[in-house]
Amino acid sequence: MGKTYKIGLMGGDGTGPEVLAEGVKVIQAAAEVEGFSFDLTSYDFGGERYMKTGEILPDSAIEEFRELDAIYLGAIGHPDVKPGILEKGILLKARFALDQYINLRPVKLYPGVETPLRDKGPEEIDYVVVRENTEGLYCGAGGFLKKRTADEVAIQESINSRKGVERCIRYAFEYCKKRNRKNKLTLCGKTNVLTFAFDLWERTFHEVAEDYPEIETDYAHVDATCMWMVKNPEWFDVVVTDNMFGDIITDLGAITQGGMGIAAGGNINPEGTSMFEPIGGSAPKYTGKNVINPLAAICAGQMMLDHLGEEGAADRIEKAVMQTIAKDMQSLSAGKMGHGTKEIGDIVANYVRGE
Repeated sequence: MGKTYKIGLMGGDGTGPEVLAEGVKVIQAAAEVEGFSFDLTSYDFGGERYMKTGEILPDSAIEEFRELDAIYLGAIGHPDVKPGILEKGILLKARFALDQYINLRPVKLYPGVETPLRDKGPEEIDYVVVRENTEGLYCGAGGFLKKRTADEVAIQESINSRKGVERCIRYAFEYCKKRNRKNKLTLCGKTNVLTFAFDLWERTFHEVAEDYPEIETDYAHVDATCMWMVKNPEWFDVVVTDNMFGDIITDLGAITQGGMGIAAGGNINPEGTSMFEPIGGSAPKYTGKNVINPLAAICAGQMMLDHLGEEGAADRIEKAVMQTIAKDMQSLSAGKMGHGTKEIGDIVANYVRGE
């Protein structure tokens, strides 16, 4: 028997537990075939626990997370909890405390999936965004002056360190090299306006590029990047950018690959515990109805296995997802798939096993 991986399961809120259950079903099928196993620990952090106990994500849990090989997340966001409390208290706290300094977001259109981009298909829409995940505007630096008065001032500061920028850029070069598709890395920024932060990003980008002569480099302002992601997505291979811009452009990318039902992401610490999740949110209106699309969560599991070095299992899952889309699904939209959430999980798992 192969290696046993310690995985933390956090279903979270809304439909999160439902899609995570199908993801677990699929990764376990892949483990059976490929000859490894999981030691799974479930955590109930989310809105229900917060409303009952007032506890969001204690420091003791962070220490437990450090001992895991990865965290597999469903979704965070409860309709009865003020927006921001759970997101900051669970997602951002975990990212920062575990130093998950890379947010990795593949933008890949599978055959048979509709995209709003006219005349574009799987050959044109296949790139990856590497987003810096622990600095920038998300650090929470800033504050208010004369709050709730006519003279109120709000300041939100973007913090970019040489260390943080360089390790993100270097990860992007290494990822581009490993991906070995077009061997092209694009820096997305705003050097004409954000002249301090992106001066640092641009200088670091060109300095690190000297270590990767085989990688073609390119630059695009963030507004132009949005335009080209719609008009000519085939120009991109790997894109690297800061926290805020990465948050924005990856949602645009998700829509071009078929929507939130298929988009997955990883919060990566290459030297520590990483966390993988579907990006579509908790979708509370669909909770318990067996209609939500689990493919994004399944793809997040595929990313997790790839990150853990189980590339054979990851490849099996991706091919099984493609088969399911091509042969068994009417749509990627909730309630319109032609099958229920659990049934889609079963179908993917069966394809993984070769059934």
